[in-house]
Amino acid sequence: MLKESYPYYLASEACYANTNLDVTNKYTGEVATQVAIADADTIDKAIAAAEAAQPAMTAMAPYERQAVLEHCVKRFQERADELAQALCIEAGKPIKDAKGEVSRLIDTFKIAAEESVRINGEVVNLEISAKAKGYQGMTKKVPIGPCSFISPFNFPLNLAAHKVAPAIAAGCTFVLKPASRTPIGALIIGEVLAETALPKGAFSILPCSRDGADLFTTDERLKLLSFTGSPDVGWALKAKAGKKPVVLELGGNAACIVDEDADLDDAVERIIIGAYYQSGQSCISVQRLLVHSAIYDDFKARFVEKVKALVSGDPSSEDTFIGPMISEGEAERLHDWIIDAEKAGGKILCGGTRDGAMLDATVMEGVPKDCDASAEEAFGPLSVLYSFDSYEEALDEVNNSRYGLQAGVFTRDIYKAHKAWNELDVGGVVIGDVPSWRVDNMPYGGVKDSGLGREGIRYAIEDMSETRLMVLRTPQ
Repeated sequence: MLKESYPYYLASEACYANTNLDVTNKYTGEVATQVAIADADTIDKAIAAAEAAQPAMTAMAPYERQAVLEHCVKRFQERADELAQALCIEAGKPIKDAKGEVSRLIDTFKIAAEESVRINGEVVNLEISAKAKGYQGMTKKVPIGPCSFISPFNFPLNLAAHKVAPAIAAGCTFVLKPASRTPIGALIIGEVLAETALPKGAFSILPCSRDGADLFTTDERLKLLSFTGSPDVGWALKAKAGKKPVVLELGGNAACIVDEDADLDDAVERIIIGAYYQSGQSCISVQRLLVHSAIYDDFKARFVEKVKALVSGDPSSEDTFIGPMISEGEAERLHDWIIDAEKAGGKILCGGTRDGAMLDATVMEGVPKDCDASAEEAFGPLSVLYSFDSYEEALDEVNNSRYGLQAGVFTRDIYKAHKAWNELDVGGVVIGDVPSWRVDNMPYGGVKDSGLGREGIRYAIEDMSETRLMVLRTPQ
């Protein structure tokens, strides 16, 4: 069960400033708890505290940072059931998916603990000409400084963890704005961080309104902005961020190719998960399905049968696969896209109905490619089927998108696998599985409107670090 109310964390300390933010149970619509919400003055104080704490954070030895991260791992393991229940309530995430996200939270902090003691420099040979004889270069990594993090609603624990954990490993203080719809997971992370030996002021976790959050982006005391969310918001933030580096993990329109040599039973099982896990609310959820014409009818029949059998309803039930979308408004938006696509000539093979925030798992075919249901990010339980005759045609169609996060390719042909890797304009190509597959140490990010930079602990540490050179002259 959730507590009656939750504080925000200002300069490492819990602050029960107010109870102005209602957090709803996304399945019932009832208010589940209340959360303190920060104003601009509070955010300013948090940034000042992060700046003041940065020297002490930089001075922490790697083993000390590692101890902080290991403490978090232990406490998250102890509180796993509580974390999963909170996710189920605040995000409407089916309990099986919620437990899976908690396990990923733990993995992410474990990886960060390991990487915290592996942040190394190098010796650089500078004697490239006679004038450089006797000169030697050495580099080391130093923390970039106070960081600004903005995390989304769909993975309230793990996507916050992908910012917080590498920041601690790299030695950076930070301020975090969790999504207002799902702040509880991040605040529990804050509760655990407050138990550690991090310097006072090293972190703040502040739910706040989007209108009041400008300082997260514009304040020059912050040396990096890392944002995960929608493309429209992300690119607008980048335009306002000033001189600081920006990492953007934005939307997707993930495509999956099923070639004629694929194992259909395996492909169907994996794509069901890839398209509909956590009700399709993932930026790498399978949306466009490109199936070879020789197997299209067989694949369609098997796939639609399996989708029809998915259980939807109360996310707290272990049997539920499809829970509510994050809000009734989002469900209505996607339902409108489905109806518009049907009016434009698409065919609904199953699903297509809505009850409040619950939208049935939906499969369509024949959708014109300029319809929102095909061209934009659905971010819900919808997949759209297309057939293709040649592999090159399928690759071109994957690239026919303003997005480029990840793509999946079911083929047993090693040459086709390499061709996809060479030609698909995406951040990651997954062979023999869905684009929705991710583990937390791999480089993860997109191109085009899907963003800038890469997450994955070691790669995030790179963004949160700067290379500092020392040149040593030995007189001759």
